[in-house]
Amino acid sequence: MARMHTRRKGVSRSTKPLRNEAPQWVTLSSEDIEKKVVELAKQDKTTSQIGIIIRDTYGVPDIKLSTGKKVTRILKDNDAAPSLPEDISNLIIKALRLRKHIVNNHKDRHNKRALNLTEAKVRRLGKYYSRNGVMPTNWKYSPDTAERLVVE
Repeated sequence: MARMHTRRKGVSRSTKPLRNEAPQWVTLSSEDIEKKVVELAKQDKTTSQIGIIIRDTYGVPDIKLSTGKKVTRILKDNDAAPSLPEDISNLIIKALRLRKHIVNNHKDRHNKRALNLTEAKVRRLGKYYSRNGVMPTNWKYSPDTAERLVVE
């Protein structure tokens, strides 16, 4: 499949091994893993950071195989889920950084284009999440209110 804003194809990379159940050498039970996930979320870690910490520190290769739930589902069940999904909040932070850069460097055309592309991705993701019920249906991205969205 092609990339969104370029003419290039995708990148090749390794894939996860096909498994149906958790490996037998994992010492933590699913309840312990869920407690660790909630504990890390209360320390303001993102979902990807939580997965990496649990993989590297506790030796759990895949949280979904061990618990039967993804990290976001575990956080929603324990009322610790973030208000915005991680991917859209990362894109909003990137757009804010680009806006700040363009204020100081108003002739930087490459980053003006990068800002347009990033904000298009934010709008596209916002439509997707509002269609699927993750975010409110009347959610709209505006650069004026974007900073308040990320801080919350």
